[in-house]
Amino acid sequence: MFNNRIAIDLGTCNSLVYLHGKGIVLNEPSVVAISLSDNKILAVGEAAKEMIGRTPADIKVYRPLKDGVIADYKVTQAMMKYFIKKSASHFKFFKPEMVISVPAGISSTEKRAVIEAALSAGARQAYVAKEPILAAIGAGIPINSSSGHMIIDIGGGTSEVAVISLGGIVTAHSVRVAGDKIDTAITEYIKKKYNLAIGTQSAEEIKIKVGTALPQKDLRFMEIQGRDLILGLPRNIKISNNEVCEAISDTLSEIIQAVKQVLSETPPELSADIMNKGIIMAGGGAMLPKINELVSQSTGVPCFIADEPLFCVIKGTGTVLEHLEEYKKVVMSKK
Repeated sequence: MFNNRIAIDLGTCNSLVYLHGKGIVLNEPSVVAISLSDNKILAVGEAAKEMIGRTPADIKVYRPLKDGVIADYKVTQAMMKYFIKKSASHFKFFKPEMVISVPAGISSTEKRAVIEAALSAGARQAYVAKEPILAAIGAGIPINSSSGHMIIDIGGGTSEVAVISLGGIVTAHSVRVAGDKIDTAITEYIKKKYNLAIGTQSAEEIKIKVGTALPQKDLRFMEIQGRDLILGLPRNIKISNNEVCEAISDTLSEIIQAVKQVLSETPPELSADIMNKGIIMAGGGAMLPKINELVSQSTGVPCFIADEPLFCVIKGTGTVLEHLEEYKKVVMSKK
């Protein structure tokens, strides 16, 4: 008999799929390319991401999730259908039970949209679970213990900070400032300082290759190409890691602000636990060099990066999926 349970980490930048008994089977960008003339989907995932900034007028490339929630319902539905089909062909015959991760700050309308999209993409039943708890489970935090644990999950669209104790969120704050806003900050900085227009793909590459959350002693440079805003011609410049640090400092301080807010709302008993154990960081944004040091410096609390931060949420969603009956009460809100 086929196992028919599937977990999806539906992210603003990347979507990951976990199959019951098999583990993570898919990790692709949350991007869809559509032909406007006949309203047909041309590509999804990696193939669609390669088209960003390179399409003719009759092809539009969408990222159907904005700030961690569904911005375009029909396109999200089509994307989920594609991911399910690609992950497991046997779901044509058996409708799967599905667990989907959603941001903690999501409204009930947004939550309903995710469930509806999952059902119309072919799920028999859909459950949604909150990302901070899933990230904590994936990072190996014992969420059911009576001591407090703090998790920061920086994704593509949202950054979520939560204090977890006894299997639930005690206090949490979600800001729609994350990887995408960091990319935008880099683009704007280069536009202002060098009069050079660069694409979002280039900004992401700069962040990955020479990004840093704190100024560094040893400079590293990266050459980038863009369009001169005055002459309109292609031009190359070199950008250093410390310039990237300057470009993204305001964006990072918004995330730090959210961390401080959650710390100020945490009950004293749990504050002591967090001080002793430190803060855990997960999500793609946690891979930015020195970001945990920045959090430590700003809050005075030790801060550590989880193993494989990018996969924490999907690993947590997978754990919930494998033990669905136990976790239903703790994590789920069923339709």
